[in-house]
Amino acid sequence: MTTLEDAAAVGELASAVLDEMSRAVVGKRDAMALVLVGVLAGGHVLLEDVPGTAKTSIARGLSDVLGLGLSRIQFTPDLMPADVTGSGVYDRASGRLTFQPGPIFANLVLGDEINRAPPKTQAALLEAMQEHQVTVDGTSHPLPSPFAVIATQNPVEYEGTYPLPEAQLDRFMLRTSIGYPSEDDEWEIVKRRAGRGSDDVHLDKVLDPSRVLEMKTVVEQVTIDESVGRYLVELTRSTRSTPGVEIGASPRASLALLQASRALAAVRARSYVIPDDVKSVAVPCLAHRLSLRPDLWLRGTRADDVVRHCLSTVPAPVEPD
Repeated sequence: MTTLEDAAAVGELASAVLDEMSRAVVGKRDAMALVLVGVLAGGHVLLEDVPGTAKTSIARGLSDVLGLGLSRIQFTPDLMPADVTGSGVYDRASGRLTFQPGPIFANLVLGDEINRAPPKTQAALLEAMQEHQVTVDGTSHPLPSPFAVIATQNPVEYEGTYPLPEAQLDRFMLRTSIGYPSEDDEWEIVKRRAGRGSDDVHLDKVLDPSRVLEMKTVVEQVTIDESVGRYLVELTRSTRSTPGVEIGASPRASLALLQASRALAAVRARSYVIPDDVKSVAVPCLAHRLSLRPDLWLRGTRADDVVRHCLSTVPAPVEPD
């Protein structure tokens, strides 16, 4: 197996990954591409949508096709931090505590309904997501590489839930929704299930962990012109001065927007970032980091609308012919 050297090779592999995933998830290629971008950018993704819209299927399909180990954590009100990170177990033979890794020790962690766990358990993810390690009994344990968290939550059912605090939301590079399929796509889903004879769809492995790490290395080599970089920064800064925004996106958001734009450029088989890359990931990268004043909520304005307003007002650099 040859070593990946350029973004064109990453784009070819990304297309193969999405083609294979499309056998299990119909009509949601853009959403699947965005999740793939998050993984290749070294970030974490929050899928926020109503039940039954293929959130879990996308995470499972991505794990199968990328050849990554998947660990699923069903968040519930009685889930404890040690249930996520692991804990020390007394070993009678040695007379010592031996660390027993929790489900967070996987390449890809699916956190289902993350807002159903209490804040203490949600906070157990913070160090893992940011530092790629967990600390138990004073000892740090590194997580496998690559490592990414894909979390889901239901945005319309709030009874018995604990909304994610701003610090936790900020750890997610991207937040997006899947949405309902079109009528034709929904019929295709039904038709495939009728002819398959089983709920499960077997997806072939396209990559492996070492190949994913190579793709991430190529993403780090994607260049960004100063004009595009300054456009990216101005977009982030504009969220802080938009009327009705209580807290705008931080410099961490600028870095997340940079990494997501670079990963998207590579997925699109380009070795450099263009303004369209930044525009494509601006809403999923910035909107969940904003806190709006109550008067905007009363008018029905959402954080997504604020970022789209910024996109319409901040001039993008002109690409050379």
